[in-house]
Amino acid sequence: MKKNYILLFVLVGVLGFFSSCDEDGDQIVLSDNVTVPTLSLPDLTLVRANGADILNFYCTPVDPGFTASVTYFIEACPAGNNFETVTEIYKEITCDDIELTVNELNSILLNGFPEDQTSSVDFRIKCVLETDAGLGVDDHVYYSETVNGNATIFGLLRLDVLISGSETQKIKSPGSDGIYEGFVKFDAGDAFTLFDPDNAIAYGAGTSGIAVDGTSITVADAGWYSLSANTNDLTYTIEAYNIGLVGDATPNGWNTPDSKMDYNSTDRTWEITADLTNGNFKFRLNDGWAWNLGGNGTADGSADNYDSDNKTIQLSQGGKNIPVLDGAGNYTIKLNIDGSVATIVKN
Repeated sequence: MKKNYILLFVLVGVLGFFSSCDEDGDQIVLSDNVTVPTLSLPDLTLVRANGADILNFYCTPVDPGFTASVTYFIEACPAGNNFETVTEIYKEITCDDIELTVNELNSILLNGFPEDQTSSVDFRIKCVLETDAGLGVDDHVYYSETVNGNATIFGLLRLDVLISGSETQKIKSPGSDGIYEGFVKFDAGDAFTLFDPDNAIAYGAGTSGIAVDGTSITVADAGWYSLSANTNDLTYTIEAYNIGLVGDATPNGWNTPDSKMDYNSTDRTWEITADLTNGNFKFRLNDGWAWNLGGNGTADGSADNYDSDNKTIQLSQGGKNIPVLDGAGNYTIKLNIDGSVATIVKN
């Protein structure tokens, strides 16, 4: 008898479950007039000294006419870009209390916008309604109206490289720890000093290393240099760092000087536009073979690691000769050393 009662209760529970599911299913009806979210922006003049300050993005939630699980995103893009290039600011299941510190927002915006200047930025709320749950209702996506703001974004702590008569360049401190590094381009005979704009301190050559208010440092030869400075122990290093193309597809063949590339600090790539003939080439440093990059394919001139859709080729240290695959002509080549990949596009 006891067993029969247990079975009866189980049966009633199961019937109740299906009944409630059916009732819940009847409730999921998407409104014909969904109330989309709204977004208000904080002051976007970001200042390093205020890095710990809290910024509030004010948002009203979406109202689809029924209770649904929602994921909210704050998206940003350059003004007029129509969100073809999106920088994601926020992603959570609520939007009524969005707080970011100045440092947090600045770090995010650095992924999509230039540092140390003001950019016109479009923002919007995207909300994704997760409503399927086996009931045949697809996810729905809604957007707020686009809101524009001018965002002043500060870069990493830096030292300005001041060269008489030339545009100011800079080296940066990735760890914000007084250790700065970067690539700087000089003409032959250039003299430079370093300046800390946050603390108004000038550095130049001292009796050993660098010194506050020291004399100018002179560079003998033209080209790119790897420059580092440590303001904690007042040391610095400067070494020639010229990436170039060499090979029978280049103007000087396998002989020096190589066809020198320029460094793009925004993209962190080495770039060149050059005329290439049918043949092969490689990348190397300072016209020597101690450091060189070639294709990581199976043989010299092999195209088996070439992505023809994206015009990219994977590279490795000491790799194989890279073929000019689209025939002789003028090419724009970009080298990403960190990613060990080159983009090779015929113009």
